[in-house]
Amino acid sequence: MSENSSSPTYRHGEPCWADVQTRDVAAAKDFYAAVFGWRFEDLPTPDGRSYAKAFLGKDLVATIAPQNPHQESLGTNAQWNIYLAADDAKAIAEEATHLGGAVQFGPEQVADTGVMVFVDPPGGGTTGIWQPGTHTGAERYNEPGALSWAELLTPEPQAAVGFFQQLFGHEVTEYPQDDGGTYTTLMVGGAEVAGIAAAEDEAGWQIYFGATDVAETVRKAVAAGAEVLIEPDVSDPDAPGATATLKDPQGGIFSLLEV
Repeated sequence: MSENSSSPTYRHGEPCWADVQTRDVAAAKDFYAAVFGWRFEDLPTPDGRSYAKAFLGKDLVATIAPQNPHQESLGTNAQWNIYLAADDAKAIAEEATHLGGAVQFGPEQVADTGVMVFVDPPGGGTTGIWQPGTHTGAERYNEPGALSWAELLTPEPQAAVGFFQQLFGHEVTEYPQDDGGTYTTLMVGGAEVAGIAAAEDEAGWQIYFGATDVAETVRKAVAAGAEVLIEPDVSDPDAPGATATLKDPQGGIFSLLEV
């Protein structure tokens, strides 16, 4: 990622954006405003509803969108999505199927803002692909209240690593774990940009937002109606990189990362 005077510029294969689909946009706005201090601008959807653009100050950091009718009919929990920046979303979609993945949606031109695709790597874990137009991605990264990290938890981590390596040209770094497994990071230009780890359950992306004080942010979230899934480690308050995982009142799971 490169920095300029206004916002980050995301390179091919880097996480650039996150949004949440939820059954109650108004309630989600109240929750995330309480947790991160986001302010919102509402815009209409083609079906007459509205979605909310989330800002920190003047900087766009995320979107809260309504679920589609099929998701609503199933009673699906809210879900955070991650998007990887792509030079050519159509080419990514075509290549994904050749590499053993599947295209779930798109490519679709979203007015002049960009081109969107959703693909599944082998083993699952739906991944957004974003070819930027006027919308290049989050205008803050790795700051309090902004997208700070993402990792894919999957029952087929080796297959997923190979898929993304071939799809985007990621280099990787592997970290052996105490349980005998491996945590792999995807790299762009020598920088770690996302992680892949083994999971026994259904595959999915874990989205991290930055927090100055993870424990305090957890307290704010609980007061606003969140459920704590993984408590912050407070055994060593001076240790860097504290994390926690939460579920918002509509079931959307996200994590916090001390920045």
